[in-house]
Amino acid sequence: MPKLNLPDALKAAVPQTMFGRILAATPVIMTVVATALAGLASSEMTRAQYSRSLAAQQQSKAGDQWGFFQAKRLRSALQRNTLDILHATTEVRPCATTDLDASTAAALQTGALPALPAAAPVEASVSAALAAMEQAPLEAELAPVIAQVQTTALDAALLAAKERARALDKQLEPITQAIERLDQQLTQSAAEPSASRAFIAARLRYTANRYDAEARVNQAVANLYELQVRVSNQKAERHHKRSKSFFFGMLIAQAAVIIATFSLAAQRRSLLWSLAAAGGAGAVSFALYVYLFV
Repeated sequence: MPKLNLPDALKAAVPQTMFGRILAATPVIMTVVATALAGLASSEMTRAQYSRSLAAQQQSKAGDQWGFFQAKRLRSALQRNTLDILHATTEVRPCATTDLDASTAAALQTGALPALPAAAPVEASVSAALAAMEQAPLEAELAPVIAQVQTTALDAALLAAKERARALDKQLEPITQAIERLDQQLTQSAAEPSASRAFIAARLRYTANRYDAEARVNQAVANLYELQVRVSNQKAERHHKRSKSFFFGMLIAQAAVIIATFSLAAQRRSLLWSLAAAGGAGAVSFALYVYLFV
């Protein structure tokens, strides 16, 4: 039976099969998918860079807070060393506390401070992360605990810790001012040496205790800043991994576009389709080379 050859015009008029329609639409669809994945990869990388930058800012704040804490502890140690030398070199009598309010009198007599402001309750995930950080485990062990921390809960805990530090300052300010006024009065009145020594010893004891209390509340703030740094760094790592995954997804979609384009080129014997497919294959190959080797 002789072979039947249909004219090209008649072939073009024949309706396409379902497979033919899918094949013709595949390059367009996969191009849209590849573009969307490229946008997602870029968005995730931007978020990763933002989280890294935020972590750097938070690390700077944490460093400042730790420096503040260390300065308080150092000042407390200096006050106590001076007090020890004073007791070792001369006799120190109890400080007279007449005409003083109860809080100031207690501070001069025994160095006792008013009850510290109560610490606000901390959300369970934040508390668990702080406890885990104190044990200084490996990063792989700490990561699951850090991942449970909610940013809103951490921000609330940090705000509460700062408010507690400010409340302590306001609570101790009247006592500190009263002691400073008493110091000026003793200096101007040329008090007896024994009375001056008693007041100096009492003031040193109170000041050392005050610095210790301030150091504790500042340490709590510093620990929360450190936790913020770890949370931001972990977010950056997560966004970086997601960006990498979206990038590979984009390459796969581009490969699908190239394969579909080659298929159309073979079906229609079109030079332009072949050139487009070859260009796409070269672009994907170059992207993989840069990602893996450069």
